[in-house]
Amino acid sequence: MSLIIILILPLLAGALSGAPLTRKVAASATVISSVVVFALALHAALVVADGKLMVAIPNWVALDGLSALILLLVALVGMAAALFSWGYMSQRAYSQQQMRFYYASYNLFFFSLMAIPILVEPNLVWIAVELSALFSVLLVSFENTHEALEAAWKYIVLMFMGAAIALFGFFVLFWAMQTAGGGTYTWESLRAAAPAMPSVLLMAAFLMIFVGYGIKVGFVPLHTWLPDAHSQAPSPICAMLSGVKTTTALYVILRLLPLLPPQRTGIWMLFFGLLSVGAAAFLLLRVRDYKRLFAFSTVEHMGIILTAAGLGVFAGYYGAIVQIVSHSITKSFCFFASGAVLLAADTREIESVRGLIRTSPVAGIALLLGGLAVAGAPPFAVFLSEFSIFKAGLALGQYMAMTLLALFIAIAFFGILFHINRMVFGQPANNPHPSASLPASCMVTLGVMGLLVIVLGLYLPTPLHELLRLAAASVGGSAP
Repeated sequence: MSLIIILILPLLAGALSGAPLTRKVAASATVISSVVVFALALHAALVVADGKLMVAIPNWVALDGLSALILLLVALVGMAAALFSWGYMSQRAYSQQQMRFYYASYNLFFFSLMAIPILVEPNLVWIAVELSALFSVLLVSFENTHEALEAAWKYIVLMFMGAAIALFGFFVLFWAMQTAGGGTYTWESLRAAAPAMPSVLLMAAFLMIFVGYGIKVGFVPLHTWLPDAHSQAPSPICAMLSGVKTTTALYVILRLLPLLPPQRTGIWMLFFGLLSVGAAAFLLLRVRDYKRLFAFSTVEHMGIILTAAGLGVFAGYYGAIVQIVSHSITKSFCFFASGAVLLAADTREIESVRGLIRTSPVAGIALLLGGLAVAGAPPFAVFLSEFSIFKAGLALGQYMAMTLLALFIAIAFFGILFHINRMVFGQPANNPHPSASLPASCMVTLGVMGLLVIVLGLYLPTPLHELLRLAAASVGGSAP
């Protein structure tokens, strides 16, 4: 029943937000709804981590280790984005009509993201993924500037192109299952029937879904929409786009890995993973917009996850899952920090932001913490996940792949911290006065998410470790 409530609450909050009431009603309903949803998602994750499956509607709505983890991440980032939006959007002085539109669209976007891991029927998952693209494009274009509208058009065209390609893949996957005797069309049923499916059909379905959803994830060379969309959307939405929207599309690809032997898919994943990490690393050196800086970092992280999964062993899958968790929490924090910088400096240009540690200490400290964490500095969680991936790759004898991965990560590390260092510690050109203090909800969000970024690099709670292990097992077999 709790899984059904998780889906219903954002729809109710969206209806309240769109009603002709005051802006406080929309913000309050959204925050309260997201907090309750997170509490329910946390309870569901703890139940699954204890070794139990949650089934609300058999063959339609259920959770296993992987889907429970993704649901928890979506709920956490969604709650943080709702809280950050309360102060951020009011500080930006939008009209009451714009605020109602924002919160209504936000809740619909939040609903569609949570439906992706909760649903177990692949066709319904496809619908949920496309709804998340449709609702999020309304938020990408929210500012209604020329740049925002251009980014939204590029975003939606590429999203729907990917949707069409992936849909053909799901048709072929359904055909393969019918060839193997049919049955209930769920992720678990597909996994059980995979040995009897024609390998040609399985491989064709995987490649089409991989390409179609690879566009949504932002793998190079299909990434061109991502930096534009993430630089134009409001910062709380950027946190969701980068932290969990790309992750939910990647989740669908990970669901397909148990259907094929690792030697059939591994080469594709290693190649496109390293290509994404390498391209993003060099693009990070030349970026001029700090929101695009974190957007290209998302391309890098998605490539790292794909590389880890391409190793085809449990240790690689576990490293990929840990990277997903560290990415979602750290990258969303980075975009909250970028929102604080935007409120303090009123510009997205890196060259125009200097001396944040003096003009806006909270924004400066948050940006520095986010930059160090997302670049993979020890002892943050991203460093630990990347280290576990290196360890798994070297144990397999993938010396060339791991050497390239280490080189690209080092270049990205330099690129990120080069820009962050100048923004935080550089000398302001005109000795500006200290900026106004940040809204309370933004401060609370930065504090809570920043604490999570620090703690996860130092301590992994036992239930979370068990959930990570179950999620990795859902992708590629049992732990050794």
